[in-house]
Amino acid sequence: MKKILPFFSYLFHPIFTSVYAAFIYFFLNGFYFSNPEKYFAIFQIIVITIVLPILFYFGLRTMGKVNSVMISEVSQRKIPLVIQCFLTVLLIQKSITLEHFPEFHFFFLGGLLSTVLALIFVFFKTKASLHMLAISALTVFVIGLSIHNQTHNIYMIAFFVFINGVVATSRLEMKAHTNNEIVIGFIFGVIPQILLLHFWL
Repeated sequence: MKKILPFFSYLFHPIFTSVYAAFIYFFLNGFYFSNPEKYFAIFQIIVITIVLPILFYFGLRTMGKVNSVMISEVSQRKIPLVIQCFLTVLLIQKSITLEHFPEFHFFFLGGLLSTVLALIFVFFKTKASLHMLAISALTVFVIGLSIHNQTHNIYMIAFFVFINGVVATSRLEMKAHTNNEIVIGFIFGVIPQILLLHFWL
């Protein structure tokens, strides 16, 4: 089991969370959009949340600003988190807009608030688990979609609740975080999403 757990840290790396959210959103709300709309939105999300961050990562690694894809050092998190904030703002202003994708827009807005919180804590030498931040935010989003669409996706919700535990265990097993950092990440992911549910449920 200890050999399998690190796999979940990579499978549910924060960089992939937006794409997972996109597939879930369009799977549950797909009848509201045409296929070209869905494909173009997913393409934009992949470019802005995966391709560009990877390019920035290699640039930062070349300059010696980061030394690992997990960015374990607190001091190395400032620039990546600032970049993440700018990319998220770009996404919600130009692609996942309130007019076209209201529920999804608030998911990314919540993600932006979570990232800002994590960035603020970096300046106080405190590291939040970005893995837990991302997966917990996605879990609240799935719960919100289930309530919003009145579809009662119990199995999907249970799956993501379980994955929260698996990811937390994985990060602890890899000694990437302390218990407090796991809890902080979870709280930072959940609270903004819960606060914004009011605007789209």
